[in-house]
Amino acid sequence: MTDTAFTTVLPAQALLGECPVWAEDEQALYWVDIEAPSLNRFDPASQQNQQWPMPENIGCFGRRQNGGFIAGLRSGIWLLDSEAQLEQCVARPVEDTSISRFNDGRVDPWGRFWAGTIHEPRDIPAASLFQVDAQLTCQRIAGDVKVSNGVAFSPDRAWAYHSDTPNHVIYRYPLTPDTGEITGPREVFHQFPFGNGRPDGAAVDTQGYYWSALYEGGRVVRLSPAGEIVAEYPLPARCPTMCAFGGPDLKTLYVTSARHGRSDEELERYPESGNLFAMRVEVAGQQEPQFIG
Repeated sequence: MTDTAFTTVLPAQALLGECPVWAEDEQALYWVDIEAPSLNRFDPASQQNQQWPMPENIGCFGRRQNGGFIAGLRSGIWLLDSEAQLEQCVARPVEDTSISRFNDGRVDPWGRFWAGTIHEPRDIPAASLFQVDAQLTCQRIAGDVKVSNGVAFSPDRAWAYHSDTPNHVIYRYPLTPDTGEITGPREVFHQFPFGNGRPDGAAVDTQGYYWSALYEGGRVVRLSPAGEIVAEYPLPARCPTMCAFGGPDLKTLYVTSARHGRSDEELERYPESGNLFAMRVEVAGQQEPQFIG
């Protein structure tokens, strides 16, 4: 475990900060607070954060090439305009939104949107991972998890990563690099021991190393392409939620965090819970793609 280099860059005090996405053309970081709920835009240069309230839980989103966003909300997958106003519902694949909603997701290197769900009772593996293409066709591409998380892609486009947070496991799927189609069954990339943090959101750097935020683990870990932990970085929050590379050189690692549902004792010990953190890293991240639909 290295000494922490993470510091608060935005004292957001978010209930459930998630899905940081770096906009390279704007030099700004978009992120969500699932429980507020809101979509946010943080400008590191001015230290200003713009917030757009949402009508329901927002778990993930991607920026669109034509402007606006695509987002996974509680009720389904939606297109939003540039002011985060709902424009069109693309799909409503979740049968019972009283116990399930969209959670982690991102745009893949081919410009499609991947969005997974969370089965909130967490008693059975009823969550799924969906994909939306340029024609706004939504299909289920994976399942058999309790909480879909950690979607990320290797720089050679050969692997898609996907974690099941309650089961403390990160999977990976082989891909056809030209098209991004899944070509075989999932395999275990890394199994974490129970009781020391579980894998939440993630990002992959240009060397193919997978950075995972460990919820209730108070740290971010860097795993090699072979699935071995090579470094661990503590944060001043027990519940980091997702990583994103940003900055002019993509060597600033941003991490969102949560304070929703945490005990008074924990919040007293970790008063920065819910903040947006950042630290400098040696290896750059990948540029975040935009949705082509």
